[in-house]
Amino acid sequence: RIRGRHQRRWLREPEIRRWGRDRLKYDMNWIKRLFGKRLPEKATAAKPARPPDWHLTLEDLFAEMKAGKRKSVGNPEAQWAKDYERSLIPEGTRFPRKGHRYESRCDQTVRYMTAWGAPFTGEGEAVLHKGEHVWIDNDPRDEEPLGSYALPVEYEKLEKRMVPQAERGNPEYGGFYFYFKTVDLNRNFTLIQTKFDGRGEAAEGDVRS
Repeated sequence: RIRGRHQRRWLREPEIRRWGRDRLKYDMNWIKRLFGKRLPEKATAAKPARPPDWHLTLEDLFAEMKAGKRKSVGNPEAQWAKDYERSLIPEGTRFPRKGHRYESRCDQTVRYMTAWGAPFTGEGEAVLHKGEHVWIDNDPRDEEPLGSYALPVEYEKLEKRMVPQAERGNPEYGGFYFYFKTVDLNRNFTLIQTKFDGRGEAAEGDVRS
């Protein structure tokens, strides 16, 4: 772990980079636990069935909370939203797995998140160019996930282009990452490798013809 706040200015650049990557992985796992967590239910209580006319996604629920229409987002509504959104995924969709490497089919605007040495997650918007690659570095929690976190293959190149210098130069900054919906990975990307480990151009698991 990184040393105390008053000592951070003395860390060498390699140490800062290692700490940042560790912090990034911690933040990504924390977010996974947050959104994958289900509220405890009484052992004798039956799981409420999703109403037939339910048509809200998780994004809709959080939008309602932001607008003041609800105080929080929790079960059973959160699970209904996930189930509903999963029902919209087309048949034959390939779900992301750890080691999957994707190539962008076009120039596309994407959102990224930034990790910090504090209980805070930043975000921004940038363009991912045609031919640039991202990969899934951790297995999603669900067998059929609605989406997955991903890292750019050319991490430092894209970080420099996408994340403002003012943020990258902040000693609390711990890295950046993406979140892509499963439908967008299938629509806007080509799966080119299934066993990528982030360390090179190994042909193992290459699915290109």
